[in-house]
Amino acid sequence: MELLAGYIFFIAIFYFLPWFVALGRGHNNTVAIFVLNLFLGWTFLGWVIALVWCFTSNIKEETA
Repeated sequence: MELLAGYIFFIAIFYFLPWFVALGRGHNNTVAIFVLNLFLGWTFLGWVIALVWCFTSNIKEETA
């Protein structure tokens, strides 16, 4: 049972990888990337689009 929970956890982390990357980078469209990943990530094409989108340079400016 613990092994199954580990697999599910790993799959969930991998599935939401684009969202985690967008969060870590401070992307301006983090919520939109999450929504795209949630609803279209299962189509692989939607997941790849979300992954590419999270690496675009649309990040929040750091203020001093």
